[in-house]
Amino acid sequence: MTSDRLIIEADGGSRGNPGPSGSGAILIDAHSNKVIAEISTFGGVATNNVAEYRAVIAGLTEAFRYNPNAAIDVRMDSKLVVEQMSGNWKIKHPDMQVLGIEVQKLIAGKNVTWSWIPREQNSRADALANRAMDSELDEIIHLETDEAQSSTTLEFNPVLPSSIRAPGEVGEPLTTIILVRHGRTLLTEAHKISGGTGDDPNLSKLGHEDAASVAKLIDGFGSGGNFAHLPRPTAVITSPMQRTRETAGHIAGLLGLSVETLEELREISFGDWDGHTNEEVAELWPEIFKTWRGSWTLSPPNGESLEAFDSRIRSARNHLLQKYRGQTIVVVAHVMPIRGFLTLALDAGPSGYWRPQVAPCSLSVIRHWGEDFAELVTANFTAHL
Repeated sequence: MTSDRLIIEADGGSRGNPGPSGSGAILIDAHSNKVIAEISTFGGVATNNVAEYRAVIAGLTEAFRYNPNAAIDVRMDSKLVVEQMSGNWKIKHPDMQVLGIEVQKLIAGKNVTWSWIPREQNSRADALANRAMDSELDEIIHLETDEAQSSTTLEFNPVLPSSIRAPGEVGEPLTTIILVRHGRTLLTEAHKISGGTGDDPNLSKLGHEDAASVAKLIDGFGSGGNFAHLPRPTAVITSPMQRTRETAGHIAGLLGLSVETLEELREISFGDWDGHTNEEVAELWPEIFKTWRGSWTLSPPNGESLEAFDSRIRSARNHLLQKYRGQTIVVVAHVMPIRGFLTLALDAGPSGYWRPQVAPCSLSVIRHWGEDFAELVTANFTAHL
């Protein structure tokens, strides 16, 4: 059954302003929040504003083809276009006047409203605009029909918690955290303990291959691949250790972003046990090793307890949720920090720190609505490796 209420998320961009331009629009069923179609169009040399108007026209054209009688809410991060189309601001530029008239003809007699949204909430349309600039092609992809839906997005809500058992109201915008463990090092390959205060190894050759693979996967967020339904990241944050910074460099390079370092994401300290295998630790420190396993308060000699580490990870998560509120971010860290984020998301308690497997360059995704609610999308995803 064709939806009678639709949402259009639209955006446009120009590299040079004016320069090569692209427009992107997402057509969404307002009842189910399922994506119906993705539209990307290449506009040749134009300004940002012209590309934004063209995105609106492409989105409206597809929406009225889908259902000529639908009520439509057009959402954009361009206050200029929203205010001009709402009738609050005059259109002064000649090129935009022509496009404005075209839009008015399209919506004449229709039920169309205009809404401004923050830029970070319009990342999917922005990704489509960039895809058009990269490919210099026009493309319409129909994603959802009543007969056949992607199994990935069948029960996925792009704005609110997906589970019907989740709280009905959330007071914060959605923040998505993509957690990536660093690639392999020589210590990883030798099965030796590598904590936050011992040796600080570089990625090995295989580790750089891991990092390139996960970077390619994340580059598809918002546009294609396994996670096309999730927004493209807007920031990359990493632990200060060499192996995480090198992994983050691969990811940020493909995304065209800089890298922020956050000290609280450093791996837990294993103190005197660093550089040893588990078997060596069990032989050299038999009593304390036995007691330490499963303990919340006991630390290795000159190391860090889970209790102290958990406090550090809570601080890191809260900092990220406040600084990047409403955005999608990549966090490159280690086994224990990633387990910490998963533990907090699932409210799992101490055992959450030793139950999840976290492979090198695996990917885990958690969606947060502030500190009130979290949703685990995937954990230890490794299909790209």
